[in-house]
Amino acid sequence: MPDPVAFEIFGLEVRWYGVIIAFAIALGMIIALYRAKKRGMDSEAVLDVLLLAIPLAIVGARLGYVVSHLYYYAQNPLSVFAFREGGLAIQGGIAGGIAGVVIMCKIKKLNAWMMADMLAPSLILGQAIGRWGNYFNMEVYGTPTSLPWAISVVDSKMGIVQVHPLFLYESLWNLLGFVFLLYYDKHLKKHNGETICAYLAFYSVGRFFIEFLRTDHVYVFNTISLAQLISALLAVVAIAIIVFIRRKNKNKANRHFSNE
Repeated sequence: MPDPVAFEIFGLEVRWYGVIIAFAIALGMIIALYRAKKRGMDSEAVLDVLLLAIPLAIVGARLGYVVSHLYYYAQNPLSVFAFREGGLAIQGGIAGGIAGVVIMCKIKKLNAWMMADMLAPSLILGQAIGRWGNYFNMEVYGTPTSLPWAISVVDSKMGIVQVHPLFLYESLWNLLGFVFLLYYDKHLKKHNGETICAYLAFYSVGRFFIEFLRTDHVYVFNTISLAQLISALLAVVAIAIIVFIRRKNKNKANRHFSNE
């Protein structure tokens, strides 16, 4: 089992969780700026968008986690600000990040759909890397298993036990998503807004099935986990938006052709 502390500076512990998240954000920004340059987009405008979207994504991720564990945080309100202890909900982060993109694009008078499409591959790659922070925190693991790639964790009830490394499953799924989105954006995308929707659908499908192996569910109506419900809704809505975008633009093209 890993040591969650990477190093110390003047007695202050710097944890692997924070180091990995910082690296994921930095790499995502580099890739986003590279893609922006290739598309002839204003790098400073893209950086402005990122400098709002990233903090809002972190706040959204924390807020999403706090809301899903409201009973605990209602009794321990100061723990809401204990970021060093972990506790981020990626779906809340997605909502916060998208809100940041929309707000800054509104301010800068940029096309938010185009910006979101450009950032989507960076987002899912950042998630793939960031999931490894869960390994060092010994969180986001699944049910017991005897598979050769199982990891050892300390369970409060069962002691040391071999379990599914769900952080690894999601990391690999997101790496596959990074490749898929690059391909989709270059070869399959027809209109602005499709790539970010493809991201939401792809990630949500993987998250939905991975949730079956998790042990720390927050249930809705005692039947389905909150994360699965959100994932299912996101996937359906994202696919519906892609269909709507294509039909809308097809109808526009048909009307234009008829007018000619």
